[in-house]
Amino acid sequence: MNLAMIGLGKMGGNMAERMRRSGHEVVGFDAFAADRSDVATLADAVAALGEPGRRVVWVMVPAGDPTQQVVGELAGLLGAGDLVIDGGNSRFTESIERGAALATAGIGFVDCGTSGGVWGLENGYCLMVGGTVDDVAKAQPAFDSLAPPGGFAHVGPVGAGHYTKMVHNGIEYGMMQAFAEGVEILATSELGIDLVAGLGAWREGSVVRSWLLDLLVEGLERNPTLDGIAAVAKDSGEGRWTVDEAVRLGVPAPVIAGSLWTRFASQRESTAMKVVALLRDQFGGHGVVRHEEAATVAPGEPSPPVHGGDDPTQEPRP
Repeated sequence: MNLAMIGLGKMGGNMAERMRRSGHEVVGFDAFAADRSDVATLADAVAALGEPGRRVVWVMVPAGDPTQQVVGELAGLLGAGDLVIDGGNSRFTESIERGAALATAGIGFVDCGTSGGVWGLENGYCLMVGGTVDDVAKAQPAFDSLAPPGGFAHVGPVGAGHYTKMVHNGIEYGMMQAFAEGVEILATSELGIDLVAGLGAWREGSVVRSWLLDLLVEGLERNPTLDGIAAVAKDSGEGRWTVDEAVRLGVPAPVIAGSLWTRFASQRESTAMKVVALLRDQFGGHGVVRHEEAATVAPGEPSPPVHGGDDPTQEPRP
């Protein structure tokens, strides 16, 4: 089939290449990567698709305003019978709104939750698609070339694709947090555990074997001491949206929520923990650890008795 790929970053560029390898004609355009674009403008990309009423445009740009801008511009360039696919990580509510807006002009819309990362070019992409049966059918040859066997699912109406991907990413948050906590416990143990060997054994026969575990082991083999990696983990939105939905639906999701809170904590100096330390000193005279002392306190050891009632020469507080 003939289609346009808008956005040629790590995902979009590789997806366009995978479809070309399957024989599809893909017109690529990226407003920030002229050297990788086949045309000069978005309008040129649409014009290159030929006959109106059968044109398919796949959007792979960041969620939020960038996606809204591209879809809004496409609304003025496409017509009845044409199709827009949003393969980014848009919030499902925004996809429902975009689908309804395009439908007023007879333009189809499919929201395609896409997972596979930089490995998708060779391994294929997991595709979770929302839209009408007819609209999905228009792009089915592209879906078939992108997904490995069993990796494609039409999960429901417009919005369902991004909803499914949202929950997928929320689960991913929890899985990564569990691996991270386990690694820290192993690395902190006094037993001198061979971390890479132990995790490597989990890859065969263990109930926790997974692609995430494979990536973890391969990463630790390259950088076993995590040199140069800051203790900061960003959240890209899907985790908090999943928690929002859990609250709205009244569904307990403590693991996903906890992993999200941990990411928030990693991105900022914690005033909350300072307050906890202050309160411990106020009611129990436990003392507080200053910045210059923090590096000398081993995990699990009490704070040094220099700034509060831990000093036995001081009178206990009431």
